[in-house]
Amino acid sequence: MNATAITSTMTTEELFALPDDGIERDIIRGELREYPRENPMTRRNRRHNKVISSVSRVLGNWAIAPEVGGEVTGGETGVRLRRDPETTVGIDVTYYSAELLATASLDQAWYEGPPVLAVEILSPSDTHEDVVAKINLYLECGVPVVWILDPDFQTLTVYRPNCLPSMLRTNETLEGCPELPGLSAPVRDFFN
Repeated sequence: MNATAITSTMTTEELFALPDDGIERDIIRGELREYPRENPMTRRNRRHNKVISSVSRVLGNWAIAPEVGGEVTGGETGVRLRRDPETTVGIDVTYYSAELLATASLDQAWYEGPPVLAVEILSPSDTHEDVVAKINLYLECGVPVVWILDPDFQTLTVYRPNCLPSMLRTNETLEGCPELPGLSAPVRDFFN
């Protein structure tokens, strides 16, 4: 899904003040980007939304434990990753720890700062270049863990700064992630 770069700069506040006209927009490194909708919108893609729901359910069940806490969101959550340069994107699923949420304003329409976890689910309109750009952007902006889920191959790939990616298949279990203490889940659960 190639973006059209708009030469003007925009703040997150201005972005969220725009009318809902069906155009998906992000601010990447201070530059407004608009995404054409030649293909059906990702958020109306049944399989994509099913995986978002499954990931949100697994993470949500883990996060409700008193020793974990925090908040899991799904469905193109608006996130201002940083202010300088202004970078605000939509992320399929996020997890914010209780510590990060303690300083958050409940009045904002978006989350402020990088989440502990950013999850992207591949869709038919995603290009390799777009996915690599998202991973690099999230890590560059301070997201400690990025997951890419591929519904076609039913794989979950884990990315961390300065580490090689780790790919898991449905017959494996995701566990031992220091940023997500106590999380242990069969990878197949993210696709059911």
